[in-house]
Amino acid sequence: MFSLFVIISLILGVFILIAYWKVYEKAGRQGWEGIVPIYREYVLSQITGKPIWWFLFIYLFPPVGIILLIVMNIELANRFGKSTAFGLGISFINIVFIPILAFGDATCRGPRGFNNPDVLDSDLI
Repeated sequence: MFSLFVIISLILGVFILIAYWKVYEKAGRQGWEGIVPIYREYVLSQITGKPIWWFLFIYLFPPVGIILLIVMNIELANRFGKSTAFGLGISFINIVFIPILAFGDATCRGPRGFNNPDVLDSDLI
């Protein structure tokens, strides 16, 4: 029974790493940047346009860092044309929401889709 749990955990872990790889590629970054611990959050701060000190706070001040990471996940969702609720889903149930971003038809649209002719204002509400 324990070995089955380990095998399933490894399969899910590899699946999530592949999903992060795809999301970072869709965001215009190298795929490997999405699977390296700590560096992933540094790159996420760049993708979401947040200052570098946000990345530092995630690890230096965890209570504040959790809130900042949630905000960055919401911004990540917005850049892919998804809602704030989807961003919260990334934060709390990423095993479901990251693969949706990775393998779905969502494309990175830039900051909240603004200044992007492919995104209508009605899409952002």
